[in-house]
Amino acid sequence: MAVAERNNVYCAGYVQSSPISTENRVVGANDEADQFLYGEWDYIYINAGANKGVQVGDVMSVVRPRGQVKTKWTRKGRLGFYVQEVGTIEIVRVKNQVSVGKVKMSCDNFLLGDLVQPFQQRTAPMFTQRPALDLFADPSGKATGRIFMARDMHEMLGREQIVYIDLGAEDNVRAGDYLTVYRPLGKGNLLLGPNESVSARDYDYQSNVYRGGKFSNQSARKSGNEARGRVVTTRRAKDGRPDLRKVVGELVILNVKERTATAMVVRTAQEIHTGDWVEVQ
Repeated sequence: MAVAERNNVYCAGYVQSSPISTENRVVGANDEADQFLYGEWDYIYINAGANKGVQVGDVMSVVRPRGQVKTKWTRKGRLGFYVQEVGTIEIVRVKNQVSVGKVKMSCDNFLLGDLVQPFQQRTAPMFTQRPALDLFADPSGKATGRIFMARDMHEMLGREQIVYIDLGAEDNVRAGDYLTVYRPLGKGNLLLGPNESVSARDYDYQSNVYRGGKFSNQSARKSGNEARGRVVTTRRAKDGRPDLRKVVGELVILNVKERTATAMVVRTAQEIHTGDWVEVQ
């Protein structure tokens, strides 16, 4: 079976950098006197008819560009603009300059002004038996990028949620590619501040009467081969170690654009969030 179902295949959205055609759009609806939101089984009008070669039975996509993406989670600079996928329509009547479409599938409410684009058939990658997620996998040496945004502006992500990464056709990624999601070891806790040693000072608990000397054998570890140096804190303990990473999940690419790709979370070791790194397996 496929790893992604209808909602995640045709409603995932994407970020593209090339201009989008604004020629064809939704210009009316059969019930526009009573409502301004439209969904499945509603009839809408588009400004394309026989004059543009539209035929009964044609299926078209309806999209809604949301604006330029601005994010700190990329080194590429401008990535393009986000396009929300609203749904699909099927043409049921063609006139000279307009056509009537029946909403066949809706991802969100249709609005007048939404853009109409040619429908592109997509095939989700098929499920295959894969080895267990390697939590200590070494880097593959292939292209790396970042999760710069998630659908519906989610920040903490789990399985079957849609994310957008700054790897695209220019990085030679393809639909069906699997990516490891990781972050630098010790990073990524959204709720706590920096970790530090529980005891970073030399405390003593001696009384004023039964003094045993100004020394506590419950103090933190001191540096040096004779324990004469400074206290070894969590931060100092990490000095000099090589770059280490923590694997937190796995993605599969569903759709590829020029500089970005739309992907779905397929496995997690813990929560994934925007800003995490990805690497092609």
